[in-house]
Amino acid sequence: MSYRLDKYLALAGIGTRSEVKAFLKKGMVTVDGQLEKKPERKISGEEIIHFQGREICYEEFRYLMLHKPAGVVTATRDQKEQTVMDLITLPGKKDLFPVGRLDKDTEGLLLITNDGELAHRLLSPKKHVDKCYFARVEGPITEEHIQSFAKGLDIGDDTPTLPARLRILSSGEISEVEVTIQEGRYHQIKRMFEAVGSSVCYLKRLSMGSLVLDENLEKGGFRRLTGQEIAALQKGNREETDNREVCG
Repeated sequence: MSYRLDKYLALAGIGTRSEVKAFLKKGMVTVDGQLEKKPERKISGEEIIHFQGREICYEEFRYLMLHKPAGVVTATRDQKEQTVMDLITLPGKKDLFPVGRLDKDTEGLLLITNDGELAHRLLSPKKHVDKCYFARVEGPITEEHIQSFAKGLDIGDDTPTLPARLRILSSGEISEVEVTIQEGRYHQIKRMFEAVGSSVCYLKRLSMGSLVLDENLEKGGFRRLTGQEIAALQKGNREETDNREVCG
C-alpha cells in the first residue's frame, strides 16, 4: 500500500494533514536523505523518512508489551487515575488500546495494540487462549484445590468458570501458585480463590497466549513486540512444551 507523504506523516502522529504540509513547506522532512517539500510524494513504507532529524515509521498495526505496575488502571483515559496508556510515550498512540484488563493492584503482562481482530481472538473464551498468572494467596493450597479449579468453580455468575489449571509452587501460611485460565471475568482469579476459602494478596500476569512477559522489562516499561512474537500471536497456536515451561 502506498500513501501520500502528508497522510503518511499524519498517520505516524507528526500532526494534522495541514500541520504536516506546513512542516514540509518549511523543509523539516527528508526522504532517503533528500529534502522533500511535496505533500503528494508517494510513500511505499520502504523509504527512510526523517522529521527534524528523527526517523519516522508508520505501521498500520502496532504491538507493544507493557509491564503494568500496581496502582495504574487499565484504561485508555481516566480523569482521576493514571492509566496504562499514560505510560506509553510514543507519538501517534491515540488509536492504541490495552487488550483485556488487569485490576489496578495487579501487575504483569499487558498487550497494547490497535489490532482489533487480534484483540478479539485473544479475549474470546471460545478461542481458549491461555492466560497464566503468578499469585500469592493466604493459607495452604492442596491437591483438593487443584481438582476444584480443574472442574470449574461457582464464583457467583450465571455459569461456573471454565476448567483452570492450578500449579502449587509452595504451600504454607502464604502459598505461591500459578493459575492458567481461558476467560477474563471481573476479578476472576480473586473470586476463584475466595470460592475455595482463600484470598489473593499478590497477582501478576505472566503470559497471554504465546506472549510471555519479558523478564528484563521493568515495571512501567514497554517495548515493541518482535516479529517472531507478532507472528506467534497471529498464528494463534501455542506449543504444549512452551506452555509447560511458562506455567508448569
